[in-house]
Amino acid sequence: MHQTLSPFRRAYDLGARALLYLSAALTCGLLLCLIGYICFRGIPGISWSFLTTAASVLRGTVGIFPAIVNTLYVIVVSLVVALPLGVGAAIYLTEYASNRRLVEIIEFATETLAGIPSIIYALVGNVIFCVSLRLEKTLIAGSLTLVIMVLPTIIRTTQESLKTVPQSYREGSLGLGSGKWHMIRTVVLPSSVDGIVTGCILAVGRIVGESAILMYTVSMSTGMQDFSTIENFMKSSGATLTVALYVYAKENAEFAVAFSIATILLALTVLINLAASLAGKKLKR
Repeated sequence: MHQTLSPFRRAYDLGARALLYLSAALTCGLLLCLIGYICFRGIPGISWSFLTTAASVLRGTVGIFPAIVNTLYVIVVSLVVALPLGVGAAIYLTEYASNRRLVEIIEFATETLAGIPSIIYALVGNVIFCVSLRLEKTLIAGSLTLVIMVLPTIIRTTQESLKTVPQSYREGSLGLGSGKWHMIRTVVLPSSVDGIVTGCILAVGRIVGESAILMYTVSMSTGMQDFSTIENFMKSSGATLTVALYVYAKENAEFAVAFSIATILLALTVLINLAASLAGKKLKR
């Protein structure tokens, strides 16, 4: 039979529910206030000229087109390297590795690496890629350093997603005559594509918002780069949007331009996340 709650239990339930709603409202309110304030300060400074030209003292122009190109360059190169490595490592750890002790050690290592401050990655990337491998301060050096930073996140999110696939799916596929790799490719990966997309979104978020690594491994030049040849592609160097924001806000004290760049960063992050989500739905079908 249905039992009536005591007045104390009803008050407790009502208070807990009110706190939950209040917490959700405060979280959403803070997010909306932050986005609203950035857009309020930044949108008036955004124009077609601002988005499609480069900064020039001689011409008196303020533009961020090179920074946008450099940011997309870093995102694409980092993901092209990090996604296959991260997903491949997660597949091996989940589906192939037989030494559970070794797997636990690797999982602990990746979780530890995911929490290391980015400034440490910046110092390591500067020493390894810029100095030891003689890549100098280039976008390639910065991208490879970002790969090291986001790789643990991709591995762990993909691995946890693979673990959610029911074992009966694997057994059924193998029972029908599929090989190990065919089973992974046609059954396991499509069932865990949501986790892979989540890892991709988290990686993109860290890449877009990173500045310490890029300031140590890439220059702060706001000029346009030449990508016409492979040599120029490898040796190109310049500021991304986050570094440009730092330069305008900290070095030049041009806060109006900095808020406009922050607005572009928000819009770019939203667009990339939407694109990743749509791609995940397509792949899942």
